[in-house]
Amino acid sequence: MREKIIQKAAEMFLNLGFKSVTMDDLANEMGISKKTIYSHFRNKTELVQATTMSMSELITCGIDNIIALEKNPIEELYEIKRFVMVHLKDEKSSPLYQLQKYYPKIHGALKEIQFECTHRCVAENVKRGIEMGIYRENLDVEFVSRIYFSGVMSIKDNSIFPTEIFSKAQLLDYYLEYHLRGIVTPKGRKILNSIINSNQE
Repeated sequence: MREKIIQKAAEMFLNLGFKSVTMDDLANEMGISKKTIYSHFRNKTELVQATTMSMSELITCGIDNIIALEKNPIEELYEIKRFVMVHLKDEKSSPLYQLQKYYPKIHGALKEIQFECTHRCVAENVKRGIEMGIYRENLDVEFVSRIYFSGVMSIKDNSIFPTEIFSKAQLLDYYLEYHLRGIVTPKGRKILNSIINSNQE
């Protein structure tokens, strides 16, 4: 039951925002009593924490599984982007903002986990790309992995990239291409162009 509550809460939080969804809403949606929810979570903050950590774990494990396939580093980044899009498909513009505003501690912890995961993945991705000759060999791996994370966080900021102008999928596509064009060699550019062309077909 605990897992079912987390699953439904995650869906509702992504769709409607962390502040907007009440324990009553969740109980009604699941057709259970509020008492049942409180038997697993002392309060809403505890539920928000369990939900965000569960979503974060799911995404981190999925990314690790993709990396384990040892694909071409450029393909790997597109594969990760597709995976993240599938899992955050219901995310509207407000959940992250609401999490930051109303649950700053949880938001801070989540950001730390996201940074660790992204930093590690991108650093490995860049090193492999350099070895394969598809990324420029003079790249500073630390800088590239950190600037990549900064960019990912920035495009989630609705005040800078409003959803009325950009869709989530569009932003991730634009950003990934922008990132890769800055680091690829001519050999890597050919791979990148073929991926972009096949995505547009």
